[in-house]
Parts: sequence; C-alpha cells; structure tokens
Amino acid sequence: MNAVAAMAELRARPCAGRWQTQPYRETLALKNSRSVLLRPAHHRDAAALQRFFAALSPRSRLLRFHGALNRLPDTAAQRMSTQVPARHVALVALADEGELAAEARYAIDNEGAAEFGIAVGDGWQGQGLGRALLLRLAVHASDSGIAALRGSVLPGNEPMLALMRSLGAELRSSGAEIHGTIALRELAAA
Repeated sequence: MNAVAAMAELRARPCAGRWQTQPYRETLALKNSRSVLLRPAHHRDAAALQRFFAALSPRSRLLRFHGALNRLPDTAAQRMSTQVPARHVALVALADEGELAAEARYAIDNEGAAEFGIAVGDGWQGQGLGRALLLRLAVHASDSGIAALRGSVLPGNEPMLALMRSLGAELRSSGAEIHGTIALRELAAA
C-alpha cells in the first residue's frame, strides 16, 4: 500500500490526531504474525525505555542516536517518556510481555516542522513496525497542522532511507548524515 493510501486508511481509525484527547490503543499485526500494542508514551515508561535502549545492539543505538551511547541517561529517559502535546509526541510499541519493542516520536521545532526519531528493537526489525509508527506520526503531525517531518539518518541505514523514500522524502547529504524531509501537506492532499 502506498503512503497516501495508508495515511487515508489511518485517518479513518482512532489514531488520527486524538492521542491526547481520547485514549488510544491499537493492536498492530506484524509481517511475522506477531503483534504489538501501540499507545502514547507515558512518564511511567522511563525505566522501560532504559531497558529497551540497553537491549539494543550497539549498531541499532548508533543508527538511532548517531553516537556511541552505552546507556540512556535518566534525564533523557524522562524527557523521551513525557508528552507535551504542543511540542513533543511519542508512541511506544509493547510486546506481549509488556516490554518495549519500539519507540517513535517527533518534536516540533521553531519553524513548525517536526524532527522525528524511531528505534525498533533488534528482534522486531524488518516486520513493518518502523513504517507503521512513522505513518502514525505523520497522520498525527498532519492533523495537528505540522507541515513536514524531518529526520536525520546515518549513511548505511538503508531500511530507514528506504522507508523515508517510500513516503516521498526529499533526501540530501550533509556531512556525516543524510537529512530527509517528508512534506505532510503533499501526502495529505494526494
């Protein structure tokens, strides 16, 4: 399914733009027949985010945070798990055991665009979870009046680059990173 059709389908579901005003829970079936529960991040998720981060392979941590971090500091975990609807929105994907399988977020910048980040646990990669999370962020951002989602990707992160291309991202190299911009108005209008 192309990005435009996927966004249109998501708009018809309870996830579109209502995470802070209505309870949002969605069970998502993945390619490998496993499922996860999607819901907004909560401040009580800080410890789970730290466990999730610690369980990521060094390569996955590098690709998500663009640096060699061995541990997610307490302050970062608190910031990542605290929703501020006008500035920061985050989703988590929970496995059956209640542990995080993935996390995704965007933070709004002063230009009205939003910088997004996604991390998918090593055992959950390649199952469509990153795409599902990014599409939900895109719908939420678009419905909130945000013009674009921006993301920085390290060269060699082919799955994320392919995902961004599939959503029509404009990609440009800048030093050690590739910057992508997904124009939400174009996706929503198509």
